[in-house]
Amino acid sequence: MAYNSIILRLELIHDQLTFGDVASTISRSGGDIVSIDVIRHSQESSVRDITVQVADTAEKQVIDSIKSLDGVQLINVSDRVFLVHLGGKISIQPNLPIKNRDDLSRVYTPGVARVCMAIHEQKDKAYSLTIKRNTVAVVTDGTAVLGLGDIGPHAAAPVMEGKAMLFKQLAGVDAFPICLDTKDTDELVSIIKAMSPIFGGINLEDISSPRCFEIEQRLSEELDIPVFHDDQHGTAIVVIAGLLNALKVVGKRIEHIRIVVNGIGAAGVSICKMLLAAGVKRLVPVDKEGAIVRGGSYPDHAMWQWLAQQPQVENQSGNLQEVLRGADVFIGVSRGGVLNANDVQTMSSDRIVFAMANPNPEIDPEEALPHVRVFATGRSDYPNQINNVLVFPGIFRGALDCRARTINEPMKLAASRAIASVVSERVNEQYIIPSIFNEQVVARVRNSVIEAAILTGTARRIPPDFR
Repeated sequence: MAYNSIILRLELIHDQLTFGDVASTISRSGGDIVSIDVIRHSQESSVRDITVQVADTAEKQVIDSIKSLDGVQLINVSDRVFLVHLGGKISIQPNLPIKNRDDLSRVYTPGVARVCMAIHEQKDKAYSLTIKRNTVAVVTDGTAVLGLGDIGPHAAAPVMEGKAMLFKQLAGVDAFPICLDTKDTDELVSIIKAMSPIFGGINLEDISSPRCFEIEQRLSEELDIPVFHDDQHGTAIVVIAGLLNALKVVGKRIEHIRIVVNGIGAAGVSICKMLLAAGVKRLVPVDKEGAIVRGGSYPDHAMWQWLAQQPQVENQSGNLQEVLRGADVFIGVSRGGVLNANDVQTMSSDRIVFAMANPNPEIDPEEALPHVRVFATGRSDYPNQINNVLVFPGIFRGALDCRARTINEPMKLAASRAIASVVSERVNEQYIIPSIFNEQVVARVRNSVIEAAILTGTARRIPPDFR
């Protein structure tokens, strides 16, 4: 259940009720008073700001109960989440002040003309003389916003702004949200290509499947800067990192385990690809129509067809419950409530379950925990949160620093191993993945990504600390 903090500004008429009456009403309605600030007080009345912690489902109930009281005027309701979004969460700041004509002549006309011509004569100088060297576009069409679906580009903007904040705070990368008002694949590719000269990388976000596959593939082939669809690859990288440590806990080797992946959309396909690259020999991809089997025909799903051609994919058909029997690992990126305790108990011993559907996991954590050895979700209120924030800051920091042409599979696998390494010495059932605020994560991911980029020939620059 999600909780929120709201601030109620109330005017109380003292001869009609007491503040205790107000507090009791809030408590009965499901709210928990966190703090009280007196704004104005007189003998007849007082105005107070009451901060209340409340479940999303009970917020309206708390507000309505206050409105129903005699002797109270509800002046305003402020939601702390909304307050931090007022006016947007990011801004652009100059690197140096312009104080006089001399400053102006150097940063703008006439001095800027010399810099323009230097880039015109040698395009790569854009990396050293413009923001290109450290700037990423966070691009969406708003068709697949996590937990919200197709809400459009305007409504998707707060998510993209938040991602830009994380890029800057965690990795020092300047990122800018680009929300495009089109669902046409050709148009999206064309627009992103046309604006790419100013950016050092493209982070695709919240674009619906299967369109996201084609968009990323075409951009990766046609641009000479890294293109990374975070919903696919970010999720997959963290899943592999968590799995590597979970296997240490249960004492199993990745080439010996049987894995069921449920939900073969953008994230599910990328997870399957990375599992195969990591050495998995027995893989069962499952979607709502059942298991995708080796040798099967899936003409409407190009990526399903690709999976059906992989020798590591099993040829056993059936629904999720049927193919789950005997599995060592379940990885869910589908929808809540598709499994119960009885299903999980049909798996092999020392079960590993990653139930990552949001906001409700594939199986309720309280139901699953007594029957599994290692459990992970996409939520922050349980241990072992599988969170993309562990990936994109460090992987782009590395890609930008070595001016990588692309982000390839070895770089992704290197990022997984780097994330896993942060907790490898202290790994246990409740700690298979580091916190997003662990300062080692970005540095280790960055270094591992650069090493892989150099080894695979996609790096165009060797950073000074690698020479």
